[in-house]
Amino acid sequence: MNKIIAVIRREFIERVRTKAFIIGTVLVPVLWIGFGLLPRLLLERETGAQRLVVLDRTQSDVGARIAAALEAVKAGEGDATQFAVEHMAVGSDWESVRDSLVRLTGLSEAPPSAPHGILILDEFSVDSGRASYLGSNVASPRLTNAIEHAIEPVLLAIRLERKQLDSSVVAAAMIRLSLQTTRVTEGHVTGQSGEQTFFLAYFIDMLMYFALLFYGIQVSSAVMEEKTNRIVEILVSSLRPFELLMGKVIGVGAAGLMQMGIWLGTGLFVSTILSRPGPAGAAPTGFQLPEVSLALVAIILICFLLGFFFYASLYAAIGSMCNTQQEAQQTATPVTMLVVAGMILMFGLVNDPNSTLARVVTFIPFFTALVLPVRYALTPLPLPEVLGGILALLLGILGVVWLAGRIYRVGILSYGKKPSLRELWRWVRTD
Repeated sequence: MNKIIAVIRREFIERVRTKAFIIGTVLVPVLWIGFGLLPRLLLERETGAQRLVVLDRTQSDVGARIAAALEAVKAGEGDATQFAVEHMAVGSDWESVRDSLVRLTGLSEAPPSAPHGILILDEFSVDSGRASYLGSNVASPRLTNAIEHAIEPVLLAIRLERKQLDSSVVAAAMIRLSLQTTRVTEGHVTGQSGEQTFFLAYFIDMLMYFALLFYGIQVSSAVMEEKTNRIVEILVSSLRPFELLMGKVIGVGAAGLMQMGIWLGTGLFVSTILSRPGPAGAAPTGFQLPEVSLALVAIILICFLLGFFFYASLYAAIGSMCNTQQEAQQTATPVTMLVVAGMILMFGLVNDPNSTLARVVTFIPFFTALVLPVRYALTPLPLPEVLGGILALLLGILGVVWLAGRIYRVGILSYGKKPSLRELWRWVRTD
Protein backbone atom coordinates (compact mmCIF):
# COMPACT_ATOMS: atom_id res chain seq x y z
CA MET A 1 0.00 0.00 0.00
CA ASN A 2 2.87 2.38 0.79
CA LYS A 3 4.25 1.84 -2.71
CA ILE A 4 0.92 2.77 -4.30
CA ILE A 5 0.74 5.89 -2.13
CA ALA A 6 4.24 6.86 -3.27
CA VAL A 7 3.20 6.55 -6.93
CA ILE A 8 0.01 8.51 -6.25
CA ARG A 9 2.00 11.28 -4.57
CA ARG A 10 4.46 11.42 -7.44
CA GLU A 11 1.79 11.53 -10.15
CA PHE A 12 -0.27 14.09 -8.24
CA ILE A 13 2.68 16.42 -7.63
CA GLU A 14 3.90 16.05 -11.21
CA ARG A 15 0.50 17.24 -12.47
CA VAL A 16 -0.25 20.09 -10.06
CA ARG A 17 3.23 21.62 -10.39
CA THR A 18 2.97 22.15 -14.13
CA LYS A 19 2.31 25.66 -15.45
CA ALA A 20 -0.57 24.40 -17.59
CA PHE A 21 -2.36 22.97 -14.53
CA ILE A 22 -1.85 26.11 -12.42
CA ILE A 23 -2.91 28.45 -15.23
CA GLY A 24 -5.95 26.32 -16.08
CA THR A 25 -7.03 26.01 -12.45
CA VAL A 26 -6.79 29.76 -11.84
CA LEU A 27 -7.82 31.07 -15.26
CA VAL A 28 -11.11 29.17 -15.61
CA PRO A 29 -12.61 30.51 -12.31
CA VAL A 30 -11.44 34.01 -13.21
CA LEU A 31 -13.16 33.74 -16.60
CA TRP A 32 -16.35 32.39 -14.99
CA ILE A 33 -16.46 35.26 -12.52
CA GLY A 34 -15.71 37.75 -15.28
CA PHE A 35 -18.25 36.40 -17.76
CA GLY A 36 -20.83 35.87 -15.02
CA LEU A 37 -20.61 39.12 -13.07
CA LEU A 38 -19.30 41.56 -15.67
CA PRO A 39 -22.41 41.47 -17.93
CA ARG A 40 -24.64 42.21 -14.93
CA LEU A 41 -22.44 45.12 -13.86
CA LEU A 42 -22.44 46.50 -17.40
CA LEU A 43 -26.22 46.15 -17.71
CA GLU A 44 -26.80 47.93 -14.40
CA ARG A 45 -24.38 50.78 -14.94
CA GLU A 46 -25.75 54.24 -15.65
CA THR A 47 -25.19 55.56 -19.17
CA GLY A 48 -25.83 59.01 -20.60
CA ALA A 49 -28.74 59.68 -22.93
CA GLN A 50 -28.07 59.29 -26.66
CA ARG A 51 -28.60 62.58 -28.50
CA LEU A 52 -30.88 61.80 -31.42
CA VAL A 53 -32.17 64.13 -34.15
CA VAL A 54 -35.41 63.16 -35.89
CA LEU A 55 -35.27 64.64 -39.40
CA ASP A 56 -38.93 64.83 -40.33
CA ARG A 57 -39.86 65.05 -44.04
CA THR A 58 -43.45 63.81 -43.60
CA GLN A 59 -45.20 67.22 -43.48
CA SER A 60 -47.53 65.75 -40.83
CA ASP A 61 -47.48 64.88 -37.15
CA VAL A 62 -45.73 61.52 -37.76
CA GLY A 63 -42.26 62.82 -36.88
CA ALA A 64 -43.49 64.58 -33.73
CA ARG A 65 -45.25 61.44 -32.51
CA ILE A 66 -42.18 59.29 -33.15
CA ALA A 67 -39.95 61.82 -31.38
CA ALA A 68 -42.26 61.70 -28.36
CA ALA A 69 -42.15 57.89 -28.39
CA LEU A 70 -38.35 57.90 -28.48
CA GLU A 71 -38.17 60.38 -25.60
CA ALA A 72 -40.26 57.99 -23.50
CA VAL A 73 -37.82 55.08 -23.90
CA LYS A 74 -36.26 54.26 -20.51
CA ALA A 75 -32.56 53.47 -20.17
CA GLY A 76 -33.06 51.02 -17.30
CA GLU A 77 -34.97 50.46 -14.10
CA GLY A 78 -34.79 54.13 -13.07
CA ASP A 79 -36.32 57.29 -14.51
CA ALA A 80 -33.44 58.05 -16.88
CA THR A 81 -34.34 58.09 -20.57
CA GLN A 82 -32.24 56.48 -23.28
CA PHE A 83 -32.60 59.25 -25.85
CA ALA A 84 -32.43 63.04 -25.81
CA VAL A 85 -34.49 63.79 -28.93
CA GLU A 86 -34.60 66.90 -31.11
CA HIS A 87 -37.41 67.03 -33.69
CA MET A 88 -36.60 68.95 -36.90
CA ALA A 89 -39.27 69.38 -39.59
CA VAL A 90 -37.60 69.95 -42.95
CA GLY A 91 -38.70 70.57 -46.50
CA SER A 92 -36.97 70.44 -49.84
CA ASP A 93 -33.66 71.50 -48.28
CA TRP A 94 -33.55 68.40 -46.08
CA GLU A 95 -30.37 67.07 -47.74
CA SER A 96 -28.33 70.12 -46.78
CA VAL A 97 -29.67 69.91 -43.23
CA ARG A 98 -28.77 66.22 -43.13
CA ASP A 99 -25.25 66.89 -44.38
CA SER A 100 -24.68 69.62 -41.80
CA LEU A 101 -25.75 67.21 -39.03
CA VAL A 102 -23.60 64.40 -40.42
CA ARG A 103 -20.53 66.63 -40.21
CA LEU A 104 -21.11 66.92 -36.45
CA THR A 105 -21.70 63.18 -35.94
CA GLY A 106 -19.05 60.57 -35.11
CA LEU A 107 -16.30 63.06 -34.28
CA SER A 108 -13.52 61.92 -31.94
CA GLU A 109 -13.80 65.28 -30.15
CA ALA A 110 -17.46 66.18 -30.61
CA PRO A 111 -19.06 69.29 -29.03
CA PRO A 112 -21.69 68.66 -26.31
CA SER A 113 -24.55 69.48 -28.69
CA ALA A 114 -23.39 67.09 -31.42
CA PRO A 115 -25.86 64.32 -32.19
CA HIS A 116 -25.05 60.63 -31.77
CA GLY A 117 -27.50 59.68 -34.49
CA ILE A 118 -29.90 61.02 -37.13
CA LEU A 119 -33.25 59.34 -37.82
CA ILE A 120 -34.70 60.28 -41.24
CA LEU A 121 -38.46 59.88 -41.87
CA ASP A 122 -40.43 60.53 -45.04
CA GLU A 123 -43.98 60.00 -46.32
CA PHE A 124 -43.18 56.42 -47.32
CA SER A 125 -42.01 55.45 -43.80
CA VAL A 126 -45.58 54.86 -42.60
CA ASP A 127 -46.67 52.58 -45.45
CA SER A 128 -43.34 50.82 -46.09
CA GLY A 129 -42.21 50.58 -42.46
CA ARG A 130 -38.75 51.80 -43.45
CA ALA A 131 -36.63 54.58 -42.03
CA SER A 132 -32.96 55.61 -42.25
CA TYR A 133 -30.63 55.95 -39.31
CA LEU A 134 -27.19 57.56 -39.54
CA GLY A 135 -25.15 57.25 -36.37
CA SER A 136 -21.75 56.87 -34.80
CA ASN A 137 -22.68 53.47 -33.34
CA VAL A 138 -24.81 51.38 -35.69
CA ALA A 139 -23.31 48.06 -34.50
CA SER A 140 -25.18 48.12 -31.17
CA PRO A 141 -28.17 45.75 -31.24
CA ARG A 142 -29.44 47.33 -28.02
CA LEU A 143 -29.56 50.78 -29.63
CA THR A 144 -31.17 49.76 -32.92
CA ASN A 145 -33.68 47.48 -31.18
CA ALA A 146 -34.71 50.31 -28.86
CA ILE A 147 -35.33 52.62 -31.82
CA GLU A 148 -37.28 49.98 -33.76
CA HIS A 149 -39.43 48.98 -30.77
CA ALA A 150 -40.28 52.64 -30.12
CA ILE A 151 -41.17 53.42 -33.75
CA GLU A 152 -43.15 50.31 -34.71
CA PRO A 153 -46.23 50.93 -32.47
CA VAL A 154 -46.45 54.53 -33.65
CA LEU A 155 -46.34 53.60 -37.33
CA LEU A 156 -48.90 50.84 -36.75
CA ALA A 157 -51.25 53.25 -35.00
CA ILE A 158 -50.96 55.79 -37.82
CA ARG A 159 -51.71 53.15 -40.47
CA LEU A 160 -54.80 52.03 -38.55
CA GLU A 161 -55.97 55.62 -38.12
CA ARG A 162 -55.70 56.18 -41.86
CA LYS A 163 -57.87 53.09 -42.36
CA GLN A 164 -60.26 54.47 -39.72
CA LEU A 165 -59.67 51.52 -37.41
CA ASP A 166 -59.43 51.62 -33.63
CA SER A 167 -55.73 51.14 -32.93
CA SER A 168 -56.32 50.12 -29.30
CA VAL A 169 -58.60 47.24 -30.35
CA VAL A 170 -56.14 45.99 -32.96
CA ALA A 171 -53.19 46.35 -30.62
CA ALA A 172 -55.00 44.35 -27.95
CA ALA A 173 -55.74 41.59 -30.48
CA MET A 174 -52.11 41.47 -31.67
CA ILE A 175 -50.52 40.81 -28.28
CA ARG A 176 -48.03 37.98 -28.75
CA LEU A 177 -47.76 35.04 -26.40
CA SER A 178 -44.68 35.05 -24.18
CA LEU A 179 -44.33 31.63 -22.55
CA GLN A 180 -42.40 31.82 -19.29
CA THR A 181 -41.00 28.46 -18.22
CA THR A 182 -40.04 27.71 -14.62
CA ARG A 183 -38.64 24.46 -13.29
CA VAL A 184 -40.45 22.59 -10.49
CA THR A 185 -38.39 20.28 -8.28
CA GLU A 186 -39.84 18.02 -5.61
CA GLY A 187 -43.10 19.96 -5.61
CA HIS A 188 -41.42 23.37 -5.22
CA VAL A 189 -40.98 26.14 -7.77
CA THR A 190 -37.25 26.82 -8.14
CA GLY A 191 -37.34 30.02 -10.20
CA GLN A 192 -35.02 28.40 -12.77
CA SER A 193 -36.17 28.89 -16.36
CA GLY A 194 -36.12 26.33 -19.16
CA GLU A 195 -33.28 28.20 -20.86
CA GLN A 196 -31.21 28.08 -17.69
CA THR A 197 -31.92 24.36 -17.19
CA PHE A 198 -30.83 23.54 -20.74
CA PHE A 199 -27.69 25.69 -20.33
CA LEU A 200 -26.79 23.88 -17.12
CA ALA A 201 -27.28 20.43 -18.66
CA TYR A 202 -25.29 21.38 -21.76
CA PHE A 203 -22.47 22.86 -19.66
CA ILE A 204 -22.24 19.72 -17.48
CA ASP A 205 -22.21 17.50 -20.56
CA MET A 206 -19.36 19.45 -22.16
CA LEU A 207 -17.43 19.65 -18.87
CA MET A 208 -17.60 15.88 -18.30
CA TYR A 209 -16.77 15.14 -21.94
CA PHE A 210 -13.63 17.27 -22.04
CA ALA A 211 -12.52 16.28 -18.53
CA LEU A 212 -12.76 12.53 -19.18
CA LEU A 213 -10.94 12.83 -22.48
CA PHE A 214 -8.28 15.24 -21.25
CA TYR A 215 -7.29 13.39 -18.08
CA GLY A 216 -7.67 9.97 -19.70
CA ILE A 217 -5.25 10.94 -22.48
CA GLN A 218 -2.88 12.30 -19.82
CA VAL A 219 -2.74 8.84 -18.22
CA SER A 220 -2.09 7.20 -21.59
CA SER A 221 0.70 9.68 -22.40
CA ALA A 222 2.33 9.22 -18.98
CA VAL A 223 2.34 5.42 -19.34
CA MET A 224 3.73 5.54 -22.88
CA GLU A 225 6.40 8.10 -21.94
CA GLU A 226 7.74 5.92 -19.12
CA LYS A 227 7.64 2.91 -21.41
CA THR A 228 9.57 4.57 -24.24
CA ASN A 229 12.12 6.05 -21.78
CA ARG A 230 12.57 2.59 -20.17
CA ILE A 231 11.85 4.11 -16.76
CA VAL A 232 9.10 1.57 -16.25
CA GLU A 233 11.68 -1.24 -16.22
CA ILE A 234 13.20 0.32 -13.10
CA LEU A 235 9.81 0.92 -11.47
CA VAL A 236 8.54 -2.64 -11.92
CA SER A 237 11.64 -3.93 -10.17
CA SER A 238 10.20 -2.61 -6.91
CA LEU A 239 6.50 -2.35 -7.79
CA ARG A 240 3.97 -4.78 -9.12
CA PRO A 241 2.48 -3.60 -12.45
CA PHE A 242 -0.98 -3.41 -10.90
CA GLU A 243 0.30 -1.17 -8.10
CA LEU A 244 1.94 1.09 -10.68
CA LEU A 245 -1.27 1.22 -12.74
CA MET A 246 -3.43 2.10 -9.72
CA GLY A 247 -0.96 4.71 -8.52
CA LYS A 248 -0.98 6.47 -11.88
CA VAL A 249 -4.75 6.41 -12.24
CA ILE A 250 -5.43 7.60 -8.68
CA GLY A 251 -2.71 10.27 -8.79
CA VAL A 252 -3.89 11.85 -12.04
CA GLY A 253 -7.51 11.44 -10.92
CA ALA A 254 -6.82 13.25 -7.63
CA ALA A 255 -5.29 16.18 -9.51
CA GLY A 256 -8.27 16.28 -11.87
CA LEU A 257 -10.75 16.01 -9.00
CA MET A 258 -9.11 18.94 -7.20
CA GLN A 259 -9.25 21.03 -10.37
CA MET A 260 -12.89 20.09 -11.01
CA GLY A 261 -13.76 20.89 -7.39
CA ILE A 262 -12.25 24.37 -7.70
CA TRP A 263 -14.10 25.01 -10.97
CA LEU A 264 -17.45 23.78 -9.65
CA GLY A 265 -17.01 25.68 -6.39
CA THR A 266 -16.46 28.85 -8.39
CA GLY A 267 -19.51 28.11 -10.51
CA LEU A 268 -21.60 27.58 -7.38
CA PHE A 269 -20.36 30.89 -5.95
CA VAL A 270 -21.09 32.82 -9.15
CA SER A 271 -24.58 31.30 -9.53
CA THR A 272 -25.37 32.16 -5.89
CA ILE A 273 -24.28 35.78 -6.37
CA LEU A 274 -26.27 36.17 -9.59
CA SER A 275 -29.40 34.65 -8.06
CA ARG A 276 -29.63 37.56 -5.62
CA PRO A 277 -31.82 40.54 -6.54
CA GLY A 278 -30.26 43.63 -8.02
CA PRO A 279 -30.15 47.09 -6.49
CA ALA A 280 -33.23 48.24 -4.59
CA GLY A 281 -34.68 44.73 -4.76
CA ALA A 282 -34.90 44.73 -8.53
CA ALA A 283 -34.63 41.37 -10.23
CA PRO A 284 -31.42 40.69 -12.10
CA THR A 285 -31.55 41.70 -15.74
CA GLY A 286 -30.39 39.70 -18.75
CA PHE A 287 -29.56 36.00 -18.80
CA GLN A 288 -28.78 34.64 -15.36
CA LEU A 289 -26.60 31.63 -14.66
CA PRO A 290 -28.62 28.64 -13.45
CA GLU A 291 -28.68 27.81 -9.77
CA VAL A 292 -26.39 24.86 -8.94
CA SER A 293 -27.37 22.74 -5.93
CA LEU A 294 -24.88 21.03 -3.63
CA ALA A 295 -26.45 17.67 -4.52
CA LEU A 296 -25.73 18.27 -8.20
CA VAL A 297 -22.14 19.30 -7.44
CA ALA A 298 -21.68 16.08 -5.43
CA ILE A 299 -23.08 13.94 -8.26
CA ILE A 300 -20.83 15.66 -10.81
CA LEU A 301 -17.72 15.06 -8.69
CA ILE A 302 -18.65 11.43 -7.97
CA CYS A 303 -19.40 10.70 -11.62
CA PHE A 304 -16.22 12.42 -12.74
CA LEU A 305 -14.11 10.42 -10.28
CA LEU A 306 -15.70 7.08 -11.14
CA GLY A 307 -15.89 7.86 -14.86
CA PHE A 308 -12.24 8.85 -14.80
CA PHE A 309 -11.27 5.54 -13.15
CA PHE A 310 -13.27 3.71 -15.80
CA TYR A 311 -11.81 5.43 -18.84
CA ALA A 312 -8.33 6.13 -17.43
CA SER A 313 -7.84 2.40 -16.90
CA LEU A 314 -8.67 1.80 -20.56
CA TYR A 315 -6.36 4.61 -21.67
CA ALA A 316 -3.57 3.25 -19.44
CA ALA A 317 -3.92 -0.16 -21.07
CA ILE A 318 -3.79 1.50 -24.50
CA GLY A 319 -0.68 3.47 -23.55
CA SER A 320 1.05 0.29 -22.36
CA MET A 321 0.55 -1.53 -25.68
CA CYS A 322 1.65 1.37 -27.94
CA ASN A 323 5.07 2.82 -28.70
CA THR A 324 4.21 6.15 -30.39
CA GLN A 325 1.60 8.87 -30.00
CA GLN A 326 0.20 8.09 -33.44
CA GLU A 327 -0.34 4.44 -32.48
CA ALA A 328 -1.99 5.48 -29.21
CA GLN A 329 -4.38 7.87 -30.99
CA GLN A 330 -5.43 5.21 -33.48
CA THR A 331 -5.85 2.53 -30.83
CA ALA A 332 -7.80 4.85 -28.53
CA THR A 333 -10.36 5.75 -31.22
CA PRO A 334 -12.99 3.18 -30.07
CA VAL A 335 -12.71 4.40 -26.46
CA THR A 336 -12.90 8.04 -27.55
CA MET A 337 -15.99 7.29 -29.65
CA LEU A 338 -17.71 5.84 -26.56
CA VAL A 339 -17.10 9.14 -24.73
CA VAL A 340 -18.40 11.06 -27.75
CA ALA A 341 -21.51 8.84 -27.86
CA GLY A 342 -22.18 9.56 -24.19
CA MET A 343 -21.89 13.29 -24.87
CA ILE A 344 -24.26 13.12 -27.88
CA LEU A 345 -26.86 11.25 -25.82
CA MET A 346 -27.49 14.51 -23.95
CA PHE A 347 -29.50 15.87 -26.88
CA GLY A 348 -31.83 12.88 -26.67
CA LEU A 349 -32.28 13.35 -22.93
CA VAL A 350 -33.43 16.97 -23.09
CA ASN A 351 -36.86 16.11 -24.53
CA ASP A 352 -37.55 13.32 -22.04
CA PRO A 353 -34.92 12.73 -19.31
CA ASN A 354 -37.09 9.97 -17.77
CA SER A 355 -37.60 7.99 -20.98
CA THR A 356 -36.80 4.29 -21.27
CA LEU A 357 -33.67 5.13 -23.28
CA ALA A 358 -32.47 7.54 -20.58
CA ARG A 359 -32.98 4.96 -17.83
CA VAL A 360 -31.28 2.19 -19.79
CA VAL A 361 -28.13 4.15 -20.71
CA THR A 362 -27.82 5.34 -17.10
CA PHE A 363 -27.01 1.75 -16.12
CA ILE A 364 -24.51 1.18 -18.95
CA PRO A 365 -21.08 1.92 -17.39
CA PHE A 366 -19.69 3.40 -20.63
CA PHE A 367 -22.29 6.22 -20.47
CA THR A 368 -23.21 6.55 -16.78
CA ALA A 369 -20.64 9.22 -15.94
CA LEU A 370 -21.97 11.52 -18.69
CA VAL A 371 -25.68 10.69 -18.58
CA LEU A 372 -26.41 10.67 -14.84
CA PRO A 373 -25.30 14.28 -14.05
CA VAL A 374 -27.13 15.61 -17.12
CA ARG A 375 -30.37 13.83 -16.18
CA TYR A 376 -30.12 15.10 -12.60
CA ALA A 377 -29.63 18.66 -13.89
CA LEU A 378 -32.73 18.35 -16.09
CA THR A 379 -35.15 16.73 -13.65
CA PRO A 380 -35.22 15.26 -10.12
CA LEU A 381 -34.23 11.58 -10.02
CA PRO A 382 -35.25 9.04 -7.37
CA LEU A 383 -32.41 8.11 -5.01
CA PRO A 384 -32.52 4.38 -5.92
CA GLU A 385 -31.96 5.28 -9.58
CA VAL A 386 -29.01 7.53 -8.74
CA LEU A 387 -27.46 4.88 -6.49
CA GLY A 388 -28.16 2.19 -9.09
CA GLY A 389 -26.32 4.13 -11.77
CA ILE A 390 -23.35 4.67 -9.45
CA LEU A 391 -23.34 0.95 -8.52
CA ALA A 392 -23.40 -0.03 -12.22
CA LEU A 393 -20.42 2.25 -12.82
CA LEU A 394 -18.56 0.73 -9.85
CA LEU A 395 -19.13 -2.78 -11.22
CA GLY A 396 -17.94 -1.59 -14.62
CA ILE A 397 -14.79 -0.18 -13.02
CA LEU A 398 -14.00 -3.53 -11.40
CA GLY A 399 -14.24 -5.29 -14.75
CA VAL A 400 -12.28 -2.65 -16.66
CA VAL A 401 -9.54 -2.40 -14.01
CA TRP A 402 -9.11 -6.17 -14.04
CA LEU A 403 -8.91 -6.22 -17.85
CA ALA A 404 -6.58 -3.21 -18.01
CA GLY A 405 -4.35 -4.67 -15.32
CA ARG A 406 -3.89 -7.90 -17.27
CA ILE A 407 -2.95 -5.96 -20.42
CA TYR A 408 -0.82 -3.42 -18.58
CA ARG A 409 1.44 -5.95 -16.83
CA VAL A 410 2.53 -7.41 -20.19
CA GLY A 411 2.28 -4.32 -22.37
CA ILE A 412 4.64 -2.07 -20.40
CA LEU A 413 7.52 -4.47 -21.04
CA SER A 414 6.62 -5.24 -24.66
CA TYR A 415 8.27 -3.29 -27.47
CA GLY A 416 8.07 -3.31 -31.23
CA LYS A 417 4.93 -4.11 -33.16
CA LYS A 418 1.54 -3.20 -31.71
CA PRO A 419 -0.23 -6.38 -30.52
CA SER A 420 -3.14 -7.83 -32.44
CA LEU A 421 -6.48 -8.71 -30.85
CA ARG A 422 -5.41 -12.35 -30.60
CA GLU A 423 -2.21 -11.37 -28.80
CA LEU A 424 -4.18 -9.11 -26.43
CA TRP A 425 -6.47 -11.98 -25.57
CA ARG A 426 -3.39 -14.12 -24.86
CA TRP A 427 -2.07 -11.36 -22.55
CA VAL A 428 -5.35 -11.34 -20.66
CA ARG A 429 -5.37 -15.12 -20.24
CA THR A 430 -1.71 -15.30 -19.18
CA ASP A 431 -1.33 -15.95 -15.43
